[in-house]
Amino acid sequence: QVQLVESGGGLVQPGGSLRLSCVTSGFTFTDYPMAWYRQAPGQERELVAVIGSDGSYTTYEDSVKGRFTISRDNHKNTLYLQMNSLKPEDAAVYYCQLWGRLATWGQGTQVIVSS
Repeated sequence: QVQLVESGGGLVQPGGSLRLSCVTSGFTFTDYPMAWYRQAPGQERELVAVIGSDGSYTTYEDSVKGRFTISRDNHKNTLYLQMNSLKPEDAAVYYCQLWGRLATWGQGTQVIVSS
């Protein structure tokens, strides 16, 4: 059974940084590209970033390019999202997910950007 457990969110001031983690289990992590999504209140869930199964490929939603970095540790079955220069519009609940196979969503981790 696939499990996705996100953590690392919190309250940060505009311009600040956070590093999100997603610990995974129940599948062969190295077989799948992975993705981060986010959902702000009253809005649909949107794709933020994708990383290839070996980490050699990454792609980002336009609004986060140059500020966010997706990475993975295939030895720890863990996905990361480094978020720098955070803006109020980045506030959302962030989720990780397999790319190419939809697993049950985790609980997400909430990011609040406010002064």
